[in-house]
Amino acid sequence: MVKIKPFKGIRPPAQWAKEVASRPYDVLNSVEAKAEAGEKSLLHIIKPEIDFDPIIDEHSTEAYDRAVENFARWKNNGWLVADEQEHYYVYAQTMEGRTQYGLVAACHFQDYMDGRIKKHELTRPDKEEDRMKHVRNQNANIEPVFFAYPADNELDTLIQSVVTSKAPEYDFVAEGDGFGHRFWVIDDPKVIERITARFAEIPALYVADGHHRTAAAARVGQEKKETLLKQGATYTGQEEFNYFLAVIFPDNQLKIIDYNRVVKDLNGLTPTALLEALGHDFEVTAKGSDIYKPSALHDFSMYLDGQWYELRAKPGTYDDHDPIGVLDVTILSNLVLDKILGIHDLRTDKRIDFVGGIRGLGELQQRVDSGEMAVAFALYPVSMKQLIDIADTGNIMPPKTTWFEPKLRSGLVIHSLDD
Repeated sequence: MVKIKPFKGIRPPAQWAKEVASRPYDVLNSVEAKAEAGEKSLLHIIKPEIDFDPIIDEHSTEAYDRAVENFARWKNNGWLVADEQEHYYVYAQTMEGRTQYGLVAACHFQDYMDGRIKKHELTRPDKEEDRMKHVRNQNANIEPVFFAYPADNELDTLIQSVVTSKAPEYDFVAEGDGFGHRFWVIDDPKVIERITARFAEIPALYVADGHHRTAAAARVGQEKKETLLKQGATYTGQEEFNYFLAVIFPDNQLKIIDYNRVVKDLNGLTPTALLEALGHDFEVTAKGSDIYKPSALHDFSMYLDGQWYELRAKPGTYDDHDPIGVLDVTILSNLVLDKILGIHDLRTDKRIDFVGGIRGLGELQQRVDSGEMAVAFALYPVSMKQLIDIADTGNIMPPKTTWFEPKLRSGLVIHSLDD
C-alpha cells in the first residue's frame, strides 16, 4: 500500500501564479523556452541555459549553478513563498471541456523502489543523472511528476468537497494552448488525515508522465538515506528527503492521445513497393488527399506520396491476450518499421522521429510534403487500461507510446527536501 503525506509547499502568491507557472522542462527546447520565458517564469530555474546569450549547454556547470541562483532569487523576491503548514493541494486542468482533478502530494521513494509506484517505460541513465543533479543542487523537487491511481469514490468525494467549498487559490488560462488551470489548498486537518489514510489502502500508483524525474527523485532519496546511515545518524523514514513531488489523478479522468511516427526514407523501396509489402499483413485502403485518422484499435493511417491510406492489421498479426502484443505501437514496430523499413531500435535510429498527437495529423502531412520525411504513420491512442495492464504485469511499453495532455504546469508548487 502506498505512502503519501502533505508538505509545506513553496509556491507563488496568487497574483503571480500565471507568470511563474511554465510548461515542463522537456516540452520546450532552449530557443523556444527563451522566447517564452517572462521575467518571473520558472523556465529560468528549470531551463537556466536560456539566461545566457548565446544560450549555453543545458548540462554545463554554469547552467546548473544559475538554476540554484535563480531559485534563491525567486524566493528572495517573494515570487516563491513557503507555506507555514503542511498541506495537500488540488490541481485541476481543463482541456476542450474536460476537467481532471489531481491531488498534489509528497510520495515516498521506497514505494518506487519496491514497485508500488509502477512504471511502463524504460529510463536512460544519462537523463536520470541530469535530473538528479537538479534535485541535489536545489535540495528540492522543482517540478512534479504525473501519477495515476485506481479511481476511488471516497477520494473523489473528498477532493470534490474541497473544490466546491472554497474558491481556488489560482485560476487562470495558459497562453498559447488555452488550457485552464485551477489550484486549491487543503487546510482541513480531518480531510488531510483521511486522504492519507485512504491512500494507505490503495495498492499502487502508476507513472503516467515523468519517468526520468520519478527515478531521479527516488534515487536522491535513497542516496540521502544511505548518507545518513553512514554517518551513524538516526533514520526514521519520515525525513522530508524520503518524499518527492507528484500530482496524482484518478485513472478514469485521464485521456491518452496518439503518439505518431515519421520516417526519413523508404529503406530503398518505391512507394508502390512499400504498399505491396504492407499488403502482406494489412488491408490497405487508399483514402485520398484528406487527412485520415485511425478510428479503432489495430487501425492505422499512413501518409505517403501525397495520399492518405488506411492500414488495418489482419487477424493473426497481433495477440490481444498479450499486454505488449496487443499494442498498436508493437504491431507497427514489428510489421512495418522493423520488417519493411529496417528500423530495429526506436531509441537510437536517426531515421525515425515521433510526433505527439497534440500537434495534429496535419503536422505529419507537412513533414512529408516538405521532403524532410518520406512517410508518416498515425496510431490509435493507447488506453489507460492497457497502460495499467502493462505496469501490473511488469512489462515495458515500446518507446514513445503515450502522450498525456494537458501537461502539468510547473511552478504552481515546489517540494523542499529540508525538514
